[in-house]
Amino acid sequence: MTLPPTIHASAVLAGPRAVLIRGPAGSGKSRLAFAVIAAARSGLIAFARLIGDDRVHLEAAHGRLLVRPAATLTGLIEVRGLGIRRLPYEPVAAVGLVVDLGASDAERLPAAKSASAELQGIVLPRLAVAPAADPVPILLAALNTADSAR
Repeated sequence: MTLPPTIHASAVLAGPRAVLIRGPAGSGKSRLAFAVIAAARSGLIAFARLIGDDRVHLEAAHGRLLVRPAATLTGLIEVRGLGIRRLPYEPVAAVGLVVDLGASDAERLPAAKSASAELQGIVLPRLAVAPAADPVPILLAALNTADSAR
């Protein structure tokens, strides 16, 4: 199977769906992925496992966006201050949420237009995180609550 090119992003399976974490270099993609895994270990969310850190493959299939780790980075994550570490990983998952770190369109009460992202023809919920904001509590809230507008 030939995989599509990789993109610069991290991904973690959080419950039944993957969270795709995008952002500029140094924005905290690896830190956020590891924080989600740590949240599952401490019981703040039910389950989390690394899919890929730094580079991942995305592929639209049957109306879903699939994410896979880059082969050379499978099971590896960067932990600032420790270096490259090895973790259990999932080989593929369907993306259920896109997180954009350092997003210039992040708002206190996000408009509908910034609350979704289209990737490879698939529209997904999007969480835009401002450059100075701590993404961990925002993402954990998104994973543990339901949208009041639904």
